[in-house]
Amino acid sequence: MSPKLEDSVFLSACRRQPVPYTPVWFMRMAGRSLPEYRAARRRTSMVEACTKPDLVTELTLQPLRRYPVDAAILFSDIVVPLRATGVGIDIRQGVGPVVEKPFREERDLQRLRPLAPDEVHFVAEAVQALVAELDGTPLIGFAGGPFTLASYLIDGGPSKSFDQTKSLMYGNPRVWNAMLHRLADITITFLQVQVAAGASAIQLFDSWAGVVSPEDYRQSVLPHTRRIFAALAESGVPRLHFGVGTGELLGLMGEAGADVVGVDWRVPLDEAVRRVEPGKALQGNLDPAILLAPWEVIEQRAVQVLAAGRTAEGHVFNLGHGVLPETKPDVLARLAELVHTASARMPS
Repeated sequence: MSPKLEDSVFLSACRRQPVPYTPVWFMRMAGRSLPEYRAARRRTSMVEACTKPDLVTELTLQPLRRYPVDAAILFSDIVVPLRATGVGIDIRQGVGPVVEKPFREERDLQRLRPLAPDEVHFVAEAVQALVAELDGTPLIGFAGGPFTLASYLIDGGPSKSFDQTKSLMYGNPRVWNAMLHRLADITITFLQVQVAAGASAIQLFDSWAGVVSPEDYRQSVLPHTRRIFAALAESGVPRLHFGVGTGELLGLMGEAGADVVGVDWRVPLDEAVRRVEPGKALQGNLDPAILLAPWEVIEQRAVQVLAAGRTAEGHVFNLGHGVLPETKPDVLARLAELVHTASARMPS
């Protein structure tokens, strides 16, 4: 680790070490809320943008030019490693990931092969370029969690009910576990490529895992997630874990092996502390929609999050989900400044 990274407030908070103020970064801070992002992406599809190291570097750096955040997150998408292995999956504007031929039967597993590191060389190149540009600011690499990736492959795209996914999970656990085992292998390789290239932390986005019960998560998802985090343990980088609507799963998400458990806006952080086992830091959890309200409301709610976060062994301020496209960049910049100044004044 470089000397500058050793002084990172973000990395220290992830490791539950003392910090002078609460670090902050925002999920989806690179994206549609920035006019420079829309200009850079005007003639490039999302999938294509993720394969161009120069463009990935630019899009990753854009929010850091506006916001005094304590970490950057790689511009990429969770479908990138799947496409690299030959899965017919694309990202449709206004829809999300869409699969050409959904995976529903055992024979479909033949289409899900291991990921070779050189198949995502463009990711490694972008990470290396970013580490040089960031000059000591940590870079967060990321990947999709096993349930979320499986849900896109099985349902064929975004779903409100996840009927097909749950049907396979309940009705054919052998095929389900074989699929998640392969997805975990792909995810491990994808994350290891990012860490080897210089990423300072990794986040696993199992965005839709909150649709399953704790019992089903423990039996059908947790073993695969645990294997992913275990494979990254020797790297020494902080491992973060996030999902939406996972209030009933927070304890299990902690058991999966992450160093930091992300909390969405539905559960106060002081309550999340009671649900997550000791030895974990927390990340979150301002409702992204609050950023569309008057500043007085934003300030009040942000301070409440900071106060609740003081009950955790370590706290990284973030939103409870990604930045909404309608969010004004100036509001995010002001919020990041508030997090630093307000938390520095709070008693330790």
